Amino acid sequence: MISCGNEPLFQGGAGCGTCYQIRCVRANNPACSGQPRTVVITDMNYYPVARYHFDLSGTAFGAMALGGQNDKLRHAGIIDMQFRRVPCNFPGMKVTFFILPGANPNYFPVVPAYANRDGAVVKMDVMRSRNGRPTGSWEAMYRSWGTVFRLDTREPLQGPLSLRITSDSGMTRIANNIIPYGWKGSSSYWSNVQF
Repeated sequence: MISCGNEPLFQGGAGCGTCYQIRCVRANNPACSGQPRTVVITDMNYYPVARYHFDLSGTAFGAMALGGQNDKLRHAGIIDMQFRRVPCNFPGMKVTFFILPGANPNYFPVVPAYANRDGAVVKMDVMRSRNGRPTGSWEAMYRSWGTVFRLDTREPLQGPLSLRITSDSGMTRIANNIIPYGWKGSSSYWSNVQF
């Protein structure tokens, strides 16, 4: 389930992909179950009403309700709830790299998704190939917005490309040759790496 978060949660994009356990209790609303649910921060909420503000999807909001009372809770509007950061858990998933529309050999925007444990990728590097062989040299990408990392280059990128990601706890994983020769924007590439 997903949620937007205000700046202390979204952290200028560094918090995108982090997971939180949320719950509301009956003392705050009689429709609340008190059972914790996990949400993933996916976007920024610009209009917070509290120091920490989750703008929950309808599914996430309703999931905190007692059985059969999800519509009642969704219509409650703003409610106080408890939260804590937890490790992400995407069973059976590996880190997936989404190449955004508009990408080309000189503009390479990538979104990493489904990172377990830490959930937040804070650094990404790319290794290009020349004549189909890895160069052995990593180039730092920069955070464009949210979880979009990009490289703008005068020297066109040719696949295969390897990507190295670093989590907010400092763990590093390398997806060797994950982006193939002939890559295009609006494409997804499933890796064999996970935190």
